[in-house]
Amino acid sequence: MDSQNVKQRTRDTVDEPNTIAGKNNSKNVRFRREKRVAMAQRGIRSLAIAVALPLSLALCNVYFFGSTKVYGTSSSRSLSKPFWFPPLWALHMTCVTSSFLMGLSAWLVWAEGGFHRNPTALYLYLTQLGLSLARDPIVFRMSAPWVGLLVCLATSGALVGCSRQFKVVNPIAGNLVMPCLAWASFLAVVNLKLLFL
Repeated sequence: MDSQNVKQRTRDTVDEPNTIAGKNNSKNVRFRREKRVAMAQRGIRSLAIAVALPLSLALCNVYFFGSTKVYGTSSSRSLSKPFWFPPLWALHMTCVTSSFLMGLSAWLVWAEGGFHRNPTALYLYLTQLGLSLARDPIVFRMSAPWVGLLVCLATSGALVGCSRQFKVVNPIAGNLVMPCLAWASFLAVVNLKLLFL
């Protein structure tokens, strides 16, 4: 019973702002709150950079390399194009969305310190980013669907590695890679069909 009274008295004196311990406690609470706000602002800034960089690269890629007659935009090719081919705008929009998801998942891994502890995850992420950016110039500008197919398969392999490495650090980041992997696999099928058009 006496020990409960002592604990109660200590809490009362610490929580009372008129005492020295209470003033120090309110300063500590204010300091911790300011520290959390500063960390949140740095986190939002790093999130914006981690998402904006791959997103802007993907948008530039679409702008500079995204239109051609290889995909089947001419009238002779559009007749032989299968019904499940997405329109060119949907293809590019999904590539940009995939880039956004990969940037977000990479930020989640980075925020947990995963790139420092496991640099393989960073190398796989950079590999898939480079390969996904190389696909449009290869397929649309160079008109090389065979090489585009190889790039899509390599991208799929890098995404499988990213998913496994990211899941170790943050399961949500690993799950965010899955739609990107499905899209890269679908692009491989589209490239395979482009070979025979």
